[in-house]
Amino acid sequence: MTPTDTFQTHRPRLFALAYRLLGSRSDAEDIVQDAWLRWQGADTAAIRDPEGWLVTATTRLGLDRLRAMRNARVQYVGPWLPEPLEIALDPDPLHDPAQRHALADEVSVAFLALLEQLKPDERAAFLLKDVFDYDYPEIAPLLEHSPANCRQLVHRARQRLQAGKPRFDVSPAQHRDLLTRFMEASQRGDQAAILSLLHANAEMVSDGGGRVTAAIRPLLGSERIAQLYWAIARRNGAHPARLGYVNGEPAILRFQGAHLHSITLVSIDGERIAQVLSVLNPEKLTALVTAGDAGASS
Repeated sequence: MTPTDTFQTHRPRLFALAYRLLGSRSDAEDIVQDAWLRWQGADTAAIRDPEGWLVTATTRLGLDRLRAMRNARVQYVGPWLPEPLEIALDPDPLHDPAQRHALADEVSVAFLALLEQLKPDERAAFLLKDVFDYDYPEIAPLLEHSPANCRQLVHRARQRLQAGKPRFDVSPAQHRDLLTRFMEASQRGDQAAILSLLHANAEMVSDGGGRVTAAIRPLLGSERIAQLYWAIARRNGAHPARLGYVNGEPAILRFQGAHLHSITLVSIDGERIAQVLSVLNPEKLTALVTAGDAGASS
């Protein structure tokens, strides 16, 4: 196998790691390209474990980028949310229901947003252990920590992530039903219907990146969220919306003409929506929209 073939064999795994580290498709692509350049400059014939070498290079490049991004994000206008990897209209031809569910478990926008709470080394250790199934002695040299320290990093990461997860799971069918009802109510600006779907202390986070109009702080409380959707519907009319999938998870896709305007996802706790996440920054909506056309109806 040639060095190019070897790299291409491992490329999907490297991209999957980089995307989960950074929460950005475009940055993950850059990191994999940088790993490729390093691979080209290495004495590949002398490398006994190409996968280990490439995963190490990708992890360290990703950590450097993640630390730089965290510093740069201080200047980001409003809340920051992950950049979607896949956007598809309903029905989604890329995945069967089981594949969609598995993808959503691994890279849902809500999960990637939770990962933002972790320090870079915690995030990398957690992903390598719990997502990519590396053992602590394998993780230690990648992160330049001892196995014991890596174990502590993973333990702290699990605690933080667990604290941010919903207390009660819901089935995919329940999730889709609540999202559909929320989409219809928000399109009408129906405050009473929206309130009935939200937890009283629900949170709404909107990422416009300073490029489009969006709340620059999270909205807390069901009444404030319902009031916002009422105001949007009354003032300008809501953008036409359709149900779709983002990273395998059901989502509301709103359009402005033929262009994707925004995506909205929800986290559900029990029988009500606990969190609403909306990505409006056009730079994060460049993933290919598949299935059907963009002609949406309100």
